[in-house]
Amino acid sequence: MSIESLAVLVLLGSFFIMILLRFPIAYAVGLSTVFCLLVQGSSLTTFCAKMVDGIFSFSLMAVPFFITMGVLMGTGGISEKLIALANSLVGWMRGGMAMVNIVASYFFGGISGSASADTASLGSILIPMMVDQGYDADFSTAVTITSSCEGLLVPPSHNMVIYATTAGGISVGSLFLAGYLPGALLALSLMVGSYIISVKRHYPKGEPFHLGNFFKQLGKSFWALAAVLIVVFGVVGGVFTPTESAAIAVIYSLIVSVFVYKGLNWKGVWKALGSCVDTLSIVLILIATSAAFGYCLTTLHVPDLAAEFITGVSSNPIVLALLLNLILLVLGCIMDMAPIILIATPILLPVAVSIGIDPIQFGIMIVLNCGIGLLTPPVGAVLFIGSAVAKTPMEKVVKATLPFYLCMLITLLLITFIPEISMWLPNLFA
Repeated sequence: MSIESLAVLVLLGSFFIMILLRFPIAYAVGLSTVFCLLVQGSSLTTFCAKMVDGIFSFSLMAVPFFITMGVLMGTGGISEKLIALANSLVGWMRGGMAMVNIVASYFFGGISGSASADTASLGSILIPMMVDQGYDADFSTAVTITSSCEGLLVPPSHNMVIYATTAGGISVGSLFLAGYLPGALLALSLMVGSYIISVKRHYPKGEPFHLGNFFKQLGKSFWALAAVLIVVFGVVGGVFTPTESAAIAVIYSLIVSVFVYKGLNWKGVWKALGSCVDTLSIVLILIATSAAFGYCLTTLHVPDLAAEFITGVSSNPIVLALLLNLILLVLGCIMDMAPIILIATPILLPVAVSIGIDPIQFGIMIVLNCGIGLLTPPVGAVLFIGSAVAKTPMEKVVKATLPFYLCMLITLLLITFIPEISMWLPNLFA
């Protein structure tokens, strides 16, 4: 066996063994890279240099700001405002509170960009509220965790910034625009599934729709929703860079949370910033170690080998597109979202482009696949959070989530095979 083949075996073998042993993902990525470099006889200074190169990016400066914005807005008293707005819009339907949950997640996702934050924040309010109104706890939790994935698609999403950087400088503004319709399609499919179940189980309706109440709640929620307008239209319109818009959004979020909604005092701000540091330390270490891991993959020609293997399975673009989704879904079951984006993008993107999938469309596919992975054992972080918030056994939640998995998979297939869903808005504003 050649040194190159042995290095590939050590890199990938040690990585997956550590994943199965439940090592923290950053350690698994970093240690497998070190082992690979040692096998090749390379200096470990290469590892350090590639880690620094991985985070030495102007575009990545937007990630800490977007995470900080999401934490400030998520703890700043806006959850109740967005729930009231969603209730005024769709609460009148059969299973109205399930619909409210899904629509509120679409609004909240545009602020937090995090499925975990969505589940923890909205779930702690909506799950007890739904149970009190006669909804089953497992159904309420299933609706909450699946709808939280809308926030991964609806901008501003720091995971899209990570993908844009990893994929080689794709326009962040175009990715932001590309997420709106897929996010809305996901919400619609989940609402259809919720409605069917609600009719079968005779879940209650809410109060009738009143246009005046809708505008009243829209006015109360305006300051929260305006943060999204600042970021998205600022970037798309060329007024700000993604980093500048994120920094402005942080200042805006601080003002709105402390002085407008008054959901945070200064002690709460410091606590929120401490939470940001915890999250950022994990994300940035992952980005740094994944850059070194990616360097090893590239030098060992793993992306080329993977592309040859995948395209060797079939020459049919439909089969290859399904295979790409399957690979991402399997990875989502054993890895968290950021490392999948960082590691899988350089390997799978060339294959996607070769069968006619635009890099922007593929970014949406990766994000949704990873979102589904957040809901699946054994590493489904959002699944665990939802179960903990609802105090419901994970097995019951998984069973109740099965119909919603189907809704999400249908959405994924539509996004995969109808490019216009992702590309219409970016092409419109191109």
